[in-house]
Amino acid sequence: MNEPWLHIHPDFKLNGKSYTLSNLINVAEAMQFQGDEEEKILADFLLNWLYPKDTILVNTSGTTGSPKTITLDKTKMIASAQATGAYFDLKEGTKALHCLSANYIAGKMMMVRALYLGWDIDVVNPNKFPLLQTNANYDFAAMVPLQLQNSLKELHRVKKLIVGGAAVSPSLQKEIQELPTEIFATYAMTETITHVAIKKLNHRSEKEILDDAFEALSNVHFEQDHRNCLIIDAPNVASHKVITNDVVNLISPTLFNWLGRADFVINSGGYKVHPEQVEQILELVIKAPFFVTSLPDESLGEKVILIIEGKEESFPEIDYVDLHPYEIPKEVFFIDKMVYTTTGKIQRDQSKEKIFS
Repeated sequence: MNEPWLHIHPDFKLNGKSYTLSNLINVAEAMQFQGDEEEKILADFLLNWLYPKDTILVNTSGTTGSPKTITLDKTKMIASAQATGAYFDLKEGTKALHCLSANYIAGKMMMVRALYLGWDIDVVNPNKFPLLQTNANYDFAAMVPLQLQNSLKELHRVKKLIVGGAAVSPSLQKEIQELPTEIFATYAMTETITHVAIKKLNHRSEKEILDDAFEALSNVHFEQDHRNCLIIDAPNVASHKVITNDVVNLISPTLFNWLGRADFVINSGGYKVHPEQVEQILELVIKAPFFVTSLPDESLGEKVILIIEGKEESFPEIDYVDLHPYEIPKEVFFIDKMVYTTTGKIQRDQSKEKIFS
């Protein structure tokens, strides 16, 4: 067999059991008929991965628009797995926890890493409490911020953790500073086969705290376009440069600060407001789902507004002391329930439409 994705590492284990290629295919086929919803999703991925075809179809999350399906090269997915293993020094025999849905690239890539790098991987249901489903200790895991928030008391059982899918809030960053686990934020997208840049979230030096920058993985370089949006040059995992909608402060070809999405930027009186930056500050005082957006305004062009999930009478007055005057919301609106993606992210446009349609 010349196809590298059909070669399972001899040290690979799934839920404590070793598998040959044929045995793993048999197990996946059985899971398709007998498993629960998530097991069937994982089984479908395994069968697609272990099929002698050099590409695979992957769904994007739909965070900033409609979800779409793209085609990825399996050899580039293996290259991504190798890059993660090298960056975090995760060799064969690594004990890993798989707690993300295999419906999306992050969950698929955890399994690819295990298959190709020879990890001993435990798969649990991708719910809010992944570590309550197992008593084992782990060298490596990947979570979304909500899972991290609900795993703080058990997180000492994980040596290294990557967190993606959404930004880790300032309050949560404070809570993880003294934990023994090494925790990293990832900059990732489906088009680049998960993360191409990493940022420490705890155990940071003074310089790392000051820079607060994402660092490129090996053989990844960054540029900016005329909008100050990030351009990713990652030939090992993407066949062409990827132009993003993420506005960044480019420190060097391998370091950047993430500011927010270009399609979210609010031009209020000539001052460019990045809603995500405002949200990071307000997250410290608003204990409910919310987001910052805008409405047309005759004098400012666009005015900043705040949309909060909940009842107005249940919220105290909000402290805007750390915001620039142009960043302070001019109006606050309340909504009974936000519109969310299947991965739990707020769909801003649809939620806003519920109020103003």
